[in-house]
Amino acid sequence: MGVRLGGMGAGMTGRSRVADNDLVEAHEINVTPFIDVMLVLLIIFMVAAPLATVDLGVDLPASAVEPQPRPDKPVFVTVKPDLSVAVGEDIIQRDALSATLDTATKGQKDERIYLRADKAVSYGDLMEVMNLLRNAGYLKVALVGLDGRS
Repeated sequence: MGVRLGGMGAGMTGRSRVADNDLVEAHEINVTPFIDVMLVLLIIFMVAAPLATVDLGVDLPASAVEPQPRPDKPVFVTVKPDLSVAVGEDIIQRDALSATLDTATKGQKDERIYLRADKAVSYGDLMEVMNLLRNAGYLKVALVGLDGRS
């Protein structure tokens, strides 16, 4: 009774076991299932993300906050219902807004500009005027509204 080690056993030829094309254990992680799961999650998020945005009509209330102190001579930019723009009391062309504001603020771009608009002015038209102010270098813009406190 004995065990023969390292020799040729039944059904074996003179080759070693590794040369027999036997399966050798691989010490690597199979990432294919991981990639499949990640692609499914990516598709789920791509489909779900547009559904997560909310598109509601909003009727904004009047402000009930204490008004901030105003400077002695504030610079008002007004957008009228006919979409004309006025600086102070003077109606101007939109392309002259930058030069007129430079004159009104004495070139101080950090001075706060008070922007007011009629209710009939659309949001897009108001944003156009705000973009003109930003392009002119006036980044401190305050929106003027009615006092909603009772």
